Amino acid sequence: MSFKLKSPYNIDNTPIYFVKEEDGVLGRTNMNCSITINDKVKDQKQIKEIIDHEMVHVKQIKDGRLAYDDNNIYHRKNGKGKWKVKKRSKQSDGSPVTWWEKEAY
Repeated sequence: MSFKLKSPYNIDNTPIYFVKEEDGVLGRTNMNCSITINDKVKDQKQIKEIIDHEMVHVKQIKDGRLAYDDNNIYHRKNGKGKWKVKKRSKQSDGSPVTWWEKEAY
C-alpha cells in the first residue's frame, strides 16, 4: 500500500530575472515559464504588480492555453483542441483586448 504526501505549504519556484528590456516593456513571461522584469523598474509595488500579471501568463502556459514563438501567439481558451494562431506585432503583443491579457489584468 502506498500514499502520497502533500506539502503543507505552496512553493512557487518561478525564476524571476531583472534584465535590460526594450522601451515600453515592463515584464515578460518566457516559454520556459521564467519571468523577466525591466531592470529600470525600482518601485516595489510596481514590481509586485508586474509579477502578479506575468504569473497569470505562467499559469496559462502551464495549462496549455497559451504559447508563442518569434512569429506567432498560439492560444486556446480551455487547454484542449486546436490552437488558434495570431501573428505577433508591436500592436498586438500585450494588447488588453486579447483574452489572455484580459485574464492577466
